[in-house]
Amino acid sequence: MAHIAPTTKRGRLGFRVRRGNSWLAALPGLLVVMLLAQLDMTIVGTAMPRIVGDLGGAEHLSWVVTAYALAATVVTPLYGKLGDMFGRKRLLLTSIVLFLAGSVLSGMAQGMLELITFRALQGLGAGGLIVGVFATIGELVSPRERGKLQGYFAAVGALSMIGGPLLGGLITDHLGWRWTFYINVPLGILALVIVTATLHLPKRGSSHRVDFAGAGLLAAGASAIVLLTTWGGNQHAWTSPTIIGLGATGVAALVGFLLVERRATEPILPLHLFRHRNFTVSSGLAFLVGFSMFGAITFLPLFMQIAQGASATNSGALLTPMMLGAMAMSLVAGQIVTRTGRYRAMPIAGSAAMAAGMYLLSTLDATSSHLTTTLYMVLLGLGMGLLMQITRLLPQNSVEPADMGVASSTPQFFQTIGGSLGVALFGAIFTSRLHASLGSAAGAGGSGGGLDPAKIAGLPDAVREAITHAVTNASQGVFVWAAAVGALAFLLAWGVKHVPLRGGPAQSVEQEAPKELAAVD
Repeated sequence: MAHIAPTTKRGRLGFRVRRGNSWLAALPGLLVVMLLAQLDMTIVGTAMPRIVGDLGGAEHLSWVVTAYALAATVVTPLYGKLGDMFGRKRLLLTSIVLFLAGSVLSGMAQGMLELITFRALQGLGAGGLIVGVFATIGELVSPRERGKLQGYFAAVGALSMIGGPLLGGLITDHLGWRWTFYINVPLGILALVIVTATLHLPKRGSSHRVDFAGAGLLAAGASAIVLLTTWGGNQHAWTSPTIIGLGATGVAALVGFLLVERRATEPILPLHLFRHRNFTVSSGLAFLVGFSMFGAITFLPLFMQIAQGASATNSGALLTPMMLGAMAMSLVAGQIVTRTGRYRAMPIAGSAAMAAGMYLLSTLDATSSHLTTTLYMVLLGLGMGLLMQITRLLPQNSVEPADMGVASSTPQFFQTIGGSLGVALFGAIFTSRLHASLGSAAGAGGSGGGLDPAKIAGLPDAVREAITHAVTNASQGVFVWAAAVGALAFLLAWGVKHVPLRGGPAQSVEQEAPKELAAVD
């Protein structure tokens, strides 16, 4: 695709604001990076039961996701800030390399501990992928006009959301679960080549002070909280010294973080951003969406494969309606925003649909039809599509241009840490209810060696039915709590205030100019 030279204008912050269709040259590379990031989110889920069956350690199931999400969480604000300071291209390339290294090592893992460690490395790279892509788009396109690009990213989202679970199932059934990680390698190399060749952004100055103290305290606080929720009531009693120590560490680190951010020259997360109502509300929504959505969906393939008897391939295909609903609604929401500039009703409707979808999923059991399951997942997908679109857009429009990059990466941070906590807490709920329901079936091999659908299918009928009932009961508990979190999101969504979007027809070019620091989660 030929590069179309843009005209430029100096914005109020001194950076060049690119005009015309300059984004066309960089768009293919950014789309490949987005595909790389989103495909990994969906392709691994359907392989999880087989991974646990091969490596063992069913009690550590949630950590395969938690380690990845936690690592991505703690570096997301750093990527956003460093991108504003030193330029996004070099950080985007670095994140791709880290992601590929983690992918290869995860595929080579010989034990659950190794897999968790390498997934954390993969997460360190993943933290910069989506932030880097949308930060770059933010330099070229105003928030009001970004809906025009939604079709491209919706197509990538559809390909990853629909193709990811299906591809993950096919790879797991025919090549083995390790190839769900190796598949990232050719795609990542392609992304590196295209981004290097086509992405040309204004250079940033290097006379900045990085808030390493704030970043370290934030990482320590977030890690302590996730460990507390993962181990509490599972590996350690809630009143044990370990859990109490983690709680004290988390509180102390976060208090220290707040004190450091008040005095830092260039804080990693400027606290004054939370004075903006929409920024605060959208960050809270991002947290609750991540908590409910990622926390619950992690266990959906496990329920389908064990309770409903689907293969890994079919469980991936059965997730397609939910992904289609999310993709379609995200596309529609983007077009509505571009044409009308109205958005307040979207997070309200989206959170209501998400809560209702989660509750309906909690009513499923082994006898539920595929049609019933499909309808419930479509409703959930519609809500996800509305919420994910708006939580990316509102923070960009809520703050001053100088804070745009950090403000846009912050909701990504909250969504990721919400997902980490959701997976951890829902994992604890799932494990607790599973062990409580298994009873004697656990001694027959239904628990200790991992929830492998192939092994369970060969067990005696009574044991297999006991395990199916236990998994159903555990999954229903997860979805009930996810619905409760969705209800909190519905209440919070009413706090969104309509503020005209930058780039609207009534605004001047000078008002549109400070878009080069925009980024989304």
